[in-house]
Amino acid sequence: MKKLNTQNAIILDTETTGLDRFAEVIEVSLICATSGKVLFNSLIDPVKPIPSDASAIHGIISQDVIGKPTFSEVKQTIESLLCSCDSLLIYNDSFDLRLLSQSFKYSGASSESVDSFSKFLSDLKQKSQCVMSWYAMFYGELTDTDGFKWQSLSNACVQQGIDNSDLKAHRATADCEMTRRLIDVVNTKIEASEA
Repeated sequence: MKKLNTQNAIILDTETTGLDRFAEVIEVSLICATSGKVLFNSLIDPVKPIPSDASAIHGIISQDVIGKPTFSEVKQTIESLLCSCDSLLIYNDSFDLRLLSQSFKYSGASSESVDSFSKFLSDLKQKSQCVMSWYAMFYGELTDTDGFKWQSLSNACVQQGIDNSDLKAHRATADCEMTRRLIDVVNTKIEASEA
């Protein structure tokens, strides 16, 4: 199994209004994969109110995002940061990339702009790595269908003995940092096993 390359890589995480095809991003964070430096973090004001079941998970309520930028207002910043990295590391990349696309679609952008951003995200997928799938392979728990069972980020950190007591799970920047710590620990174990 290969280590994840964190050189000139960005870790991204989002918090959302839900999981379905109507869900939107309400917080996005990007950090440097080597240093943990926060490159970007913002609450996002979605088109629709935040459902209480989503708020129960991440603690973000509709009043928290009033007056915050819309997704359209932060899209360019996110795009330029993601263009500057060699790789993108996301714990469940398919979900976060889909939600970024959906959020721009629901923001009222023109269909041409939406298509352009969707193509950007599709191209970005080529240089993104799903940390959740990578970790599942490392952890090695099999499903009934002989695939590797996905582990939640919190469970993965517990399984690897990572202390995240200084972080609040299910907030974008904290989840980015949890992902960074997990990658560091697993990379070290992979390196040790190859020595």
